[in-house]
Amino acid sequence: MPESGLIGKDLGSHQVPVSLFQVQFYAKVTGQTERLFFDEVYAKAQGYPSVVVPVGLLFGLEMNREDPYAWFTEVGLDTGKTLHASQEFICHGQCFAGDVLTFTSRVADVYTKKNGTLYFLDRHTRVENQDGKPVADLISVFVENRKS
Repeated sequence: MPESGLIGKDLGSHQVPVSLFQVQFYAKVTGQTERLFFDEVYAKAQGYPSVVVPVGLLFGLEMNREDPYAWFTEVGLDTGKTLHASQEFICHGQCFAGDVLTFTSRVADVYTKKNGTLYFLDRHTRVENQDGKPVADLISVFVENRKS
C-alpha cells in the first residue's frame, strides 16, 4: 500500500526571479516563433511589461534552486530509480521577464501499479507572481521502480 500519509504533505516554497535572458534563451532553443517570447521591444509595444514567459519554462524555473531533488528524500523517493513520468500545466495568468515567481509544492497523490512494482507520486505546484496572483498550477507525476 502506498504511503497515503504523504498526501497533502507540504513540500515548501521558493522564489525564482525570471530574467530576460532565461526567457529569450528558452524561446530560442524550443523554436518559439511568437515575438512576445523573445522581442522585448515588441512585447512592450503590445502593452506587456516585458517578454511573456512560455508556460513550459515554468517547469525549468521550478528546478532553479540549490537542490531541486531534496524533496525526494522527504517523500522516500530514490533519485536513481525515479523518473519524471508526465507534466501538466493549468494556466491562470501570464508572467513576464522581471517577475519574481513563488513555487509552492505539495504531494497530491500516491499510488502503485504492477502489483506495487511501480510507485507513483503526483506533485502539485502553485506558481504565483510577486503580487500573489496565480500564474499556473504545475502537475508532475514521478514514478519509481520498486522491483526487488
